Amino acid sequence: MTTLSSPPVGPGTRSGNAPVQSPPPKNTAVRTDQVAELQVVEKKVDANGLPILGAPPGLTSRYIGKNGSQILIQMLADHGVTDAFGYPGGAILPTFDALYSAKINFVLVRHEQGAGHMADGYARATGKPGVVIVTSGPGATNTVTPLATAYMDSIPMIVFSGQVRTYMIGNDAFQEADVTGIVRPVTKRAYLVKDVKDLPRIINEAFIIATTGRPGPVLVDLPVDVTTTKIETEVDDTPHLPGYRPRVLGHSKMTKAAADAINASKRPVLYVGGGAILSNAWKEVRQLADKANLPCTTTLLGLGAYDEHNPRSLHMLGMHGSAYANYAVQESDLLIAVGARFDDRVTGNLKFFAPKAKIIHVDIDPSSISKNVKVDVPVVGDCRLCLQDIISGVQYIERKEWFDQINEWKKKYPFTYLDNTANTKPQAIVEAINKVTQGKAIFATGVGQHQMWAAQFIRWSQPRSMISSGGLGTMGFGVPAAIGAAVGRPGETVIDIDGDASFIMFPQELATAAEYKIPVKIAILNNNFQGMVKQWQELFYGGRLSYTKMVNPDFAKLAEGFGVKGIRCDRKEDVLRVVEEMINHPGPCVVDFLCEKDEHVYPMVASGKALHEMELGVVGKAAANQAPHANAARELGTLA
Repeated sequence: MTTLSSPPVGPGTRSGNAPVQSPPPKNTAVRTDQVAELQVVEKKVDANGLPILGAPPGLTSRYIGKNGSQILIQMLADHGVTDAFGYPGGAILPTFDALYSAKINFVLVRHEQGAGHMADGYARATGKPGVVIVTSGPGATNTVTPLATAYMDSIPMIVFSGQVRTYMIGNDAFQEADVTGIVRPVTKRAYLVKDVKDLPRIINEAFIIATTGRPGPVLVDLPVDVTTTKIETEVDDTPHLPGYRPRVLGHSKMTKAAADAINASKRPVLYVGGGAILSNAWKEVRQLADKANLPCTTTLLGLGAYDEHNPRSLHMLGMHGSAYANYAVQESDLLIAVGARFDDRVTGNLKFFAPKAKIIHVDIDPSSISKNVKVDVPVVGDCRLCLQDIISGVQYIERKEWFDQINEWKKKYPFTYLDNTANTKPQAIVEAINKVTQGKAIFATGVGQHQMWAAQFIRWSQPRSMISSGGLGTMGFGVPAAIGAAVGRPGETVIDIDGDASFIMFPQELATAAEYKIPVKIAILNNNFQGMVKQWQELFYGGRLSYTKMVNPDFAKLAEGFGVKGIRCDRKEDVLRVVEEMINHPGPCVVDFLCEKDEHVYPMVASGKALHEMELGVVGKAAANQAPHANAARELGTLA
């Protein structure tokens, strides 16, 4: 029998810039047709709007004569897996032996955590589940942070980990760890397979659980004797998931109520999160905004769901979002949340969040409804399908006074910065990247100030183009996630906009990029500090910079040591040229951009403050008519 280390839970029970006219370099093209069609498939549902999972039950002889490792490789192919990431070791060697002749593009990483983040970046960029294969003990425990990262952001990923032989479990054998127990809080489900006859069913269940409902990671622990034992009889590989029936179709009464509320509103705001990307609902998001004439703001993980070149765009909201998005939310009379979870970095002080607004919440996760914010119109189901129903019932309403107010905020409080130091401002580097690529690339980030500047100064227009750790905030995520995205979307430009403190946590995967000739571009905004922590220390801890200064190596020379092209840029007049050189280089490339250390991210909603109580910083200075940098992000648009 199979031992489940966690119950079969559903996903709901889980704890401005003007367009640049110059043409982009030759290798910056994004295959928008490919992006638009990624994983957009009709979902099979029954009469109650519940998904039809798996095939009718029955025995099959297709696995007879094959051992567990061979079955795993066969079933990965059956599930459409073309790429996988990992690292071998003793307990998983039978699987790697089967992998030797498999038609799977396997990427050998330098650290198992890197494999997990690569699989995560791959899944975010493609919409397909990322697959990781690692050994037991430390190999498996090294995937805990990637699993937690994927879990927080609802990313489909499956980790297959080796385990000691079943009769040795619990005896403190070499490289034994209770992996299923360890990962229980950060996976949708974790399996310990004790009988090879259960393996086919478990693999089918793992793919269903990871990719349906609110997506998320699954771990399958494979003891050595399970992977070496052959199946000698017919087995039933039908998924058995009693109680796991995530709803797909929204209730018609609720979708009608949502449409009616939109039609009746005078000051609506469409608030779009990462769930709209995961459900491939970006077309419907844009259709809803156009048909109902709604201003639209997105979360960090929702960037790209709405085209920021559209004058209805409010750009990102939240702690470091635009002032005009935050003001609009606070003054709105209707907030339409799509695939978002009202996390603390978006809402600020919940007591004062959107105080005048009626709230519609469209989400596939029923436990997210009214979890943080009381919801007036709950619409539970797949975002794409629910929005289609809502769109059919909405009307175009001009709302001139509302848009006049929004445009006044936009003109008064643009994203901006002052070009007033000898050193390059980090925002200028991001602007240069946006100028050269025209925003048409896949961008990964680490976590920190650079992540927020990327969100603010790239003009986002393509779905699945922002690859970033939102919920867990995992430093070191950028490099491996960018590599995974590049594996999943070959031929497209992939750029990791990173910080020095984030980059130095995971430079070893440059060896992976060099070995496989994966042409990722890595732009390090190097201020020789843990920038965001330094900002908090300066604002809230009396300027006491306790252990946030970094003594860094020469990152360009470090890259060269890995066989990757390295460039060092320490003059602001060279930034644009170096960005062009980086992007046009045919292989992987690292640029060490030395930039101003005394720069803060603004706007900023401090902890405990309401969304409208922002520290505006340079944004406020711009509002007071102090001259901002001429190239500030000002594509604010007007509907007049």
